[in-house]
Amino acid sequence: MISVVIPTLNAGRTLPATFLSIFDAAVEGIVSEVIVSDGGSTDATRQIAEEAGARFMEVERGRGQQLRAGAEAARKPWLLFLHADTALDAGWTNEALAFMKRGSGAAAFRFRLADEGFNPRLLERLVALRCALFRLPYGDQGLLISRELYDEVGGFAPMPLMEDVEIIRKLGRGRLAMLKTNAVTSAERFREQGYFRRSARNLWCLSLYLRGVPPEKLVERYG
Repeated sequence: MISVVIPTLNAGRTLPATFLSIFDAAVEGIVSEVIVSDGGSTDATRQIAEEAGARFMEVERGRGQQLRAGAEAARKPWLLFLHADTALDAGWTNEALAFMKRGSGAAAFRFRLADEGFNPRLLERLVALRCALFRLPYGDQGLLISRELYDEVGGFAPMPLMEDVEIIRKLGRGRLAMLKTNAVTSAERFREQGYFRRSARNLWCLSLYLRGVPPEKLVERYG
């Protein structure tokens, strides 16, 4: 029913939690295949993926390219794109199945950070506001999309950055639903770089991209 596509690059520390969050769905037959689209990992990513029963692909580095290659290899009528540091909350399949009964469409999950305190909760509220006003979820919120609609909009562009924003723009707000289940993402970069600094950098890169700056020029700024 669902092909899960996970782009990876040295994701050995976080990938097990991502797999664990879709394990029950795989046992129940809701997730029929898991594809790890790897951009050249040198850690234990491949071993972890293969031991979990996932299909491991080595592709050209770049998240857009990796997502696109994984989707091309997928065989099921629904695609679920997950980052390798994101895990879906328990019970996500109930909401996903209810959405999939519509027959076609796209949906993203609710953003949540794996951290405690004021800063992560504030950021989560700001992301929720952005999604409510602009229907602009990022890739760390996952993307559940029918193969039919994915092909219709041309899929992920082979971009090194902003591939998530680009496909959401192609979908348009009328074809994107926001689900209530949390997609819990690692807060490591926010803790290392500071919540304000990291958030400001993300917003600045988004604004530059929307003003026409090529993604290739944004990669170094994004970090």
